[in-house]
Amino acid sequence: MESKVSRRLTQPTAAEVCEHIYLPRLMREFGSGFRYLTDINQAHLLMLHGTGLIPADVAAVLAQSLLRIEAEGPGAVQLDPAREDAYFNYEAHLMQMAGADAGGRLHVARSRNDILATHDRLRARDLALDILEAMLAVRTVALEQADAHAAVVMPGYTHLQAAQPITYGYYLAGFAESLGRDIARMEQALARLDACPLGAGALAGTAFAIDRAATAQWLGFSTHAPNSLDAVASRDFAWEMLAAITVAAVSWGRVAQDLYVWATPEFGLIDFPDSIAGTSSIMPQKKNPVVLEYLKGKGGHMIGLLTGALAALKTSHFTHSGDGNRESMRGFWEAGEECLRCLALLRLVIANATPQRAGMLARARRDFSTATDLADTLVREAGMSFRQAHHIVGAVVRDALDQHLPADEISADMIDAAAMRVAGRAAGLDAAAVARCLDPEQGVAARMAAGGPAPVLVRDNVAVQSGATHHARACLDATRARLDAARAALKRSVNHLASQS
Repeated sequence: MESKVSRRLTQPTAAEVCEHIYLPRLMREFGSGFRYLTDINQAHLLMLHGTGLIPADVAAVLAQSLLRIEAEGPGAVQLDPAREDAYFNYEAHLMQMAGADAGGRLHVARSRNDILATHDRLRARDLALDILEAMLAVRTVALEQADAHAAVVMPGYTHLQAAQPITYGYYLAGFAESLGRDIARMEQALARLDACPLGAGALAGTAFAIDRAATAQWLGFSTHAPNSLDAVASRDFAWEMLAAITVAAVSWGRVAQDLYVWATPEFGLIDFPDSIAGTSSIMPQKKNPVVLEYLKGKGGHMIGLLTGALAALKTSHFTHSGDGNRESMRGFWEAGEECLRCLALLRLVIANATPQRAGMLARARRDFSTATDLADTLVREAGMSFRQAHHIVGAVVRDALDQHLPADEISADMIDAAAMRVAGRAAGLDAAAVARCLDPEQGVAARMAAGGPAPVLVRDNVAVQSGATHHARACLDATRARLDAARAALKRSVNHLASQS
């Protein structure tokens, strides 16, 4: 018995090869790739017919058969791992339906290599659009919440220590800025995959007089890939997308880490509804932040998938190969699916996190995060250098801690005493000035330098980011509309060809 796919191979494929390579690959790829393989076959058929590379009557039969296969769906195709992969199984089904001669003619002027490369770009394009949709949804919610909470004062942290007062809206607006860059990276990756590999053949193109611009147009690409070797060898659009996903996952994981800490009773800054929490099997008091833990953990998962993909690629040659173009892509598809799940959960978290306004403000009043404002006041009103003011306030904080006093109980006398020790003169601030500079709400409102947390600046920034988000969504909608129009034209033309018999 010979191979089912080649007379070059005089033995059937070993059962172990079928079981461990081809069958798992078929189960994993045939259903997910069926739509793309069908579109590729239909676009190639229209091009072959348009260039006269197959007879008109054969083209009509093939069009009819491809439409029937499409209508019946992937479940109607009997998969045989001895035929190796999705394409050979699809072709065998087509030859049964259209006849061996007609079915065998569709493969003129192409290879599984350029078919697979085109499939990967088509599927990655849809994935990128879905991820962009989800990222835009998260950014929209983050900006809505930022606007709603622009004046909700809270401590800002560095090194997980109270640093300076900010607002919860300011924090969310900062996260939205980060999301904007994630969106831009995905948009750039989407733009760079917009070249059709179909017609590149195995690696060296073809001597047939094909029309690559036509197949690119049928499949919604702006152009064809300019170098056939590069077209089948490269999946860097996927690594770029996977890198963008990984960067985004690490960023949202950092936000999840903040919320994770802030939601503890010890901090008490954030609360979540019970609907997005878990509990314990033994401790009845527990309300566990399971969604945040999921989001935090995915950064490591994405790093692993990116590393695994690049490691599989690293020792492959610059051409088509199973490790370079198949094994390396497995982590990419998984990462895309996980990214969409995470973005849906992230949107849920951002929309439902409730800042504890009173607790946030009380903590900011008492935790010395206004110490920098006190130092700035000494510079402005006492004529001191900032470094001298820094030393004086540091001494005041030390005195307050020794006396177990919170920040809002620091007095003008305490400041004068520290100033005498450090600078040899009193600071001369009155009680009203001290109270003013130790008030986190006034401190936040005064921070009007560009990029600062003053509520008016936060709302202005939210408006700018919202405009950018609306523009990105309009571009996404236009891309979807263009691709839908191209696919509709493809289907109309195939149906018209099928009616010509």
